[in-house]
Amino acid sequence: QVQLVESGGGLVQPGGSLRLSCAASGSIFSINAMGWYRQAPGKERELVASITSGGRTDYGDSVKGRFTISRDGAKNTVYLQMNSLKPEDTAVYYCNADVKRHWYETKYLEVWGQGTLVTVSS
Repeated sequence: QVQLVESGGGLVQPGGSLRLSCAASGSIFSINAMGWYRQAPGKERELVASITSGGRTDYGDSVKGRFTISRDGAKNTVYLQMNSLKPEDTAVYYCNADVKRHWYETKYLEVWGQGTLVTVSS
């Protein structure tokens, strides 16, 4: 069993910053890509940012230049630094990881966290 536990969400004023963390635990042999997605009320889930095991990053167009994703491989943890937050960034943010639980597995298992709410409002 693999679990992703997010933390760091909350209420912040427009223009403010938040840092989200997501720690993977359980039976883990290796993790490929890790990422953050978000879902606002009435909207589909969308990619915020992702990072591969080699450090290559990808960002959604709406957050480029404002958000930064990073990871600590030793801790199986991914972070999302969010700056210059806007009301339209309000959403539930979900952590995602592609995990191999054992060395002999040929495919990565996609795992999701439970989500953390980010509210940007004055």
